[in-house]
Amino acid sequence: MQQWLPHNKPPLLVLWDVYDTSFTVAVEKRTEDDPRAEVHILDAGHFALDLKPKEIMRLTQDFMQGKHHKCG
Repeated sequence: MQQWLPHNKPPLLVLWDVYDTSFTVAVEKRTEDDPRAEVHILDAGHFALDLKPKEIMRLTQDFMQGKHHKCG
């Protein structure tokens, strides 16, 4: 996956919790590999789908409909 992503550059949506430090480096690497990646930092905790379902649904729908915009 780490070799495939930089070479193929598929549309990339990253939804990531502001307090989740375990993926910080991985997310930063992905956005360096492809600055078109759409990244949203949420205040959602470990159970983001339970705590922020409407926000995640909206972000995913917008992404799938091609309403790409880089956020942070």
